[in-house]
Amino acid sequence: MAKTILVKPLITEKSEMLSEDRGKYTFIVNKDCNKIEIKKAVEDMYQVTVESVNTMIMPAKAKSRSTRSGILSGHKPAYKKAVVTLSEGEEIDFFGDI
Repeated sequence: MAKTILVKPLITEKSEMLSEDRGKYTFIVNKDCNKIEIKKAVEDMYQVTVESVNTMIMPAKAKSRSTRSGILSGHKPAYKKAVVTLSEGEEIDFFGDI
């Protein structure tokens, strides 16, 4: 069974600034993947040349909210994040022509 390497692109204000200024794109990836697999997956999916991949595991966060009947508590799960640097002049267009 083939595992999914790229889960989804992470599109936040900070990641958009990185992509515009420095050619770095952020993805949420499978926790079991290494940098070589992530590099190959991005190159195959978006037809770009990847210079480097930095990964980090984001820790789980406690989450609570109050309701009428009391306080509900839980957590957001941990996930692995990859910041991919592309070669000079290349870019990924996530939104297409909007």
